[in-house]
Amino acid sequence: MQPPATQLLVRHGSMRFLGAFDTRVPAARGDGAVVRTERGTEWGEVLCPVTPQVLAQIPEPTRGELLRVASEEDRAKRARILEQQKEQYTKGTELVGKHKLAMQIVDVEFLFGGEKLIFYFMAEGRVDFRELVKSMAREFHTRIELRQIGVRDEAKLLADFGDCGKPVCCNSHMAVMPPVSMRMAKLQKATLDPTKISGRCGRLKCCLRFEQDVYEEFLKELPPVNARVVTAKGPGRVLAHEVLARRVLIEFEDGRRLPVPVDEVLSRL
Repeated sequence: MQPPATQLLVRHGSMRFLGAFDTRVPAARGDGAVVRTERGTEWGEVLCPVTPQVLAQIPEPTRGELLRVASEEDRAKRARILEQQKEQYTKGTELVGKHKLAMQIVDVEFLFGGEKLIFYFMAEGRVDFRELVKSMAREFHTRIELRQIGVRDEAKLLADFGDCGKPVCCNSHMAVMPPVSMRMAKLQKATLDPTKISGRCGRLKCCLRFEQDVYEEFLKELPPVNARVVTAKGPGRVLAHEVLARRVLIEFEDGRRLPVPVDEVLSRL
């Protein structure tokens, strides 16, 4: 009698897709696995059982079947594929130069089942790569896909660690790239030096977005700058906010400037 089918969350592909995979195979977190997706047969990593709460955190989960937990033979094959990808990257770059195309190959992904070879590339605009694809198909004897990406995707493919010392978020747990603005940096009192608030991709750090909701929630409790307020220490004017500390800097009528917790603000004039 077959065990009942279950669903497991699996991370797969160079772009680290997250998917809900049907399986009857026992698997634990961290197991390497061979999975079938709409792209073909791929290598994946088991993360956890699928629950409604898990799926609610993933905007567009992929779907497929977990075929088996990786064997030693599978791991050896994956090691060969990773070495093969280095050679494919070098040859692909040579072919781009031969065709004199204004594009740069960033990374190569050869599916575990050999069904497809994907070249991720960057370019300033649209590129007519039809002849390049024909040359690549003759060279590699498999189906070729060229996918244009941006700088954030480049970091997701290639970056390792951020300034915090941990693996970059886009390469570990992020399912989508969140919008980040300079307004968030200003609200969080982060330095506005672009070299210090930019991530490995050269854009504003995604962690600014992660903390923004808390800042906005706390900011609603604070009286606005220049508001007149009354505290136990007397009346005064709000000069600045200390959002996470939930305090305001107040200038009192006698010239004193003191930080005051928001719960000690008695009223607003």
